[in-house]
Amino acid sequence: MTQVTRTAIVTGGLSGMGLAIARRLVRDGVDVTIGARRGGDADAVREILGAQGIEARAAALDVRDSDSVARFVSDVVARRGGVDILVNAAGVYSEAPVTDHPNAVWDDQIDTNLSGTFRMIRAVMPHMTAAGWGRIVNLASVAAHQGMANNAAYCASKAGLLGLGRCVSLEGAAHGVTCVSISPTWVETEMLKQFIDADIAASGKSREEIRANYAASNPQHQLVQPEEIAELAAFLVSDAGRAITMEDVQVNAGSLW
Repeated sequence: MTQVTRTAIVTGGLSGMGLAIARRLVRDGVDVTIGARRGGDADAVREILGAQGIEARAAALDVRDSDSVARFVSDVVARRGGVDILVNAAGVYSEAPVTDHPNAVWDDQIDTNLSGTFRMIRAVMPHMTAAGWGRIVNLASVAAHQGMANNAAYCASKAGLLGLGRCVSLEGAAHGVTCVSISPTWVETEMLKQFIDADIAASGKSREEIRANYAASNPQHQLVQPEEIAELAAFLVSDAGRAITMEDVQVNAGSLW
């Protein structure tokens, strides 16, 4: 049996890339606590983690709420004595043009994707610096580098993660704490499957045709898989990732989008 040596928090870890990363870290013997808005639903957690065979804990976490963040981190620290690894995978996506852009759409994406990541980092940094070791990975996007029409809020929130990460890297450097981001192109997650469903309904095309259109957006003509992101994250949070900080790694399959 693998000995548990590190403690990790994965936000948004009940689906998509967050779930894949949680599963990968558990395989490495890391004690993982997943934070998600539905993390307090014991039945849902049992169904999701049980189906994946993941031995991890999960608890309710709303990264938009500083009190929720503080309670969540405090509970992990009380149980484990600290936090070594933070993976910020919680995120939302919604489209709207700049003209007549709803405040609610802007506020929710900035508050969740950017400010929520900041709140989590702020909560764990004291524990990492005190221990002299820490790894922080933020899930950004190629949208952090490239604009998309009707996606001002999402692009702004993901671009903000790059600036935030640089500051965290500088403050953590002398204390053994690294901070990096991963910027994928289309990843075959539940969110992308919802987009495909919507495109099928709007166009009448088959699932295979729509999926192929997304895959054709990169020269490899293959969608990135959550497990590929998880493998990269596992390396970045390892001892071998010590010198990789203040960096954004694009997983773009040869395409900027």
